[in-house]
Amino acid sequence: MRRLLTVTMTGLAAAPLAPAMAADLNVKVEIPRLNVAEYHRPYVAMWIERADQSPVQTLAVWYDAKNKEGEGTKWLKDMRQWWRKAGRDMQMPADGVSGATRAPGEHALTFKDGKAPLGKLPAGDYQLVVEAAREVGGRELVRVPFSWPAKAAQTASAKGEHELGGVTVEVKP
Repeated sequence: MRRLLTVTMTGLAAAPLAPAMAADLNVKVEIPRLNVAEYHRPYVAMWIERADQSPVQTLAVWYDAKNKEGEGTKWLKDMRQWWRKAGRDMQMPADGVSGATRAPGEHALTFKDGKAPLGKLPAGDYQLVVEAAREVGGRELVRVPFSWPAKAAQTASAKGEHELGGVTVEVKP
């Protein structure tokens, strides 16, 4: 009995000294307001790929989920890269991943290590990929590289030309 108590006490005493490995992945995506006669909000997909461009995890999909009779899902395949890599295998709506299209402006999302949809991302070099497709518009894909987990805070960004504005990734240890 004494030995069991000693081991338990040692374990409790050492627990606070273990470093926390949790990290945050903060993403900002700008959807520009286009000067066109008939403006439609873009469908947007965000996912993480390894450096070799193999997909790891879909983080967000913004589409017209309330379109009558599920018509909104039929246009998901217009986000061609995401559709080929992950979309065709997903069931929409996806809890914690899918949501409504967004108005023009800057949109911020935070993903936590160990929580859905990010999950437990293994250490390595990755890229956040954001793809947008718009009715009566075009398509655009932006890639932002980052390393996971970060030893120090890191920020990287890229800018689209038409359908997407600035895309920023911030990794905090």
